[in-house]
Amino acid sequence: MSSPQASGPLTTSSSLGRQLEQPAQRLAMLDLDGPSTAPFPIASPPPVRANYPITPARRALLNTIRYAEGTWAGGQDIGYRILFGGSLMGSMERHPNLVIRTARYASAAAGAYQFMPFTWSMASRLLGLQTFSPEEQDQAALLLIQRRGALPLADAGRFTRSLAARLAPEWASFPTLGGSSYYGQPVRRFADLKRFYEDNLAQLQGELPSESLRDDQAGSPVCLRGQLVCQFAETAKPSL
Repeated sequence: MSSPQASGPLTTSSSLGRQLEQPAQRLAMLDLDGPSTAPFPIASPPPVRANYPITPARRALLNTIRYAEGTWAGGQDIGYRILFGGSLMGSMERHPNLVIRTARYASAAAGAYQFMPFTWSMASRLLGLQTFSPEEQDQAALLLIQRRGALPLADAGRFTRSLAARLAPEWASFPTLGGSSYYGQPVRRFADLKRFYEDNLAQLQGELPSESLRDDQAGSPVCLRGQLVCQFAETAKPSL
């Protein structure tokens, strides 16, 4: 999995840093398709293009989000093509904006981080993204992490309950401080996410072999009969 070119760490002296560290009165809610209230403020988006460096700590968090959302797929890029429900999009030129219905839910979420169409439109506009490629999905996910005020926590290299709770309004599979989903949907246990994060970070830092990820952390998406992703899940091997 390739990473975008690093443009150097974001600092409070940068234009982007200044935009995202304004006083509380400058903060604005952007999550128009979510609940009307949120436990944490969302920073006003930067009016400049950002190119987020991807460090081992950031990659480990991105991978943990994929694990929680069911798109880990052994770390393979095919996880970036997964639609809600487990099927695969045919093209990554753009967000498919396709509503998929299951027995209990209907959603147009797509990609490794299960972006909703509105969220992807906002992120791609702010970051100047042109396609729905893995690299651009990573950049958009980091923007969402930053707008939830969680990027400094992510950069600390520790997966804490506070970090998970800040991301819970963005990803329903992440637990709130109370351990439930912010949206009343199925949620991953904090202990499971923390274990996956720590194992993955150790691998990325060269401290553990890639085979150390346990089978129960494969994070395979829901497998429905006849779907290509089911065939992939049977043969995929963990990879970074």
